[in-house]
Amino acid sequence: MDKVKLPQLIDPLKSAMKRSTYVGVYSTSLMERLVGSVISCDDLVFVDIKFLKDAQSLTYFQGTAKAQVTLLCQRCNHEFSHSISVDFCFSPVQGTDTEEELPEAFDPVEVNDHGEIDLLQLIEDELILSLPIVALHAEENCSIGPDDMTFGIIEPEQERKNPFAVLKELKRD
Repeated sequence: MDKVKLPQLIDPLKSAMKRSTYVGVYSTSLMERLVGSVISCDDLVFVDIKFLKDAQSLTYFQGTAKAQVTLLCQRCNHEFSHSISVDFCFSPVQGTDTEEELPEAFDPVEVNDHGEIDLLQLIEDELILSLPIVALHAEENCSIGPDDMTFGIIEPEQERKNPFAVLKELKRD
């Protein structure tokens, strides 16, 4: 398969009228935020997008994006490889009025003044959102096992004087 570079800006309305399908790649050198969020990233992100119109003549596009990244395990502090695969379905909107009219299946994406969307930034956002909150190996692959983890001993809290003890003494008299 040829590695076709995808456009950064695209007009979703024109693409939906043509029922365009884009299968190609983006270079991760263009995705500074994604590269900054991981230890390392493969050179290419593979993307497959279809632009369509639904039964109500709403323009939408759906697709997948796949990338291979290296993350740092928060348990053992070793690097590990992680595959990211994202499915998305967006409908272009202009302004906030039309967002409420969209079916739940579509996520709104704002178009610029020229009716275009920044597809590269949108794909990068989706990949960043799909990263794990806490990067961990699978337990069987991690060099730190449950027996190696220690949590320390919690010392008992020192007893404090009761501030109402003085009142208790006054009550006895």
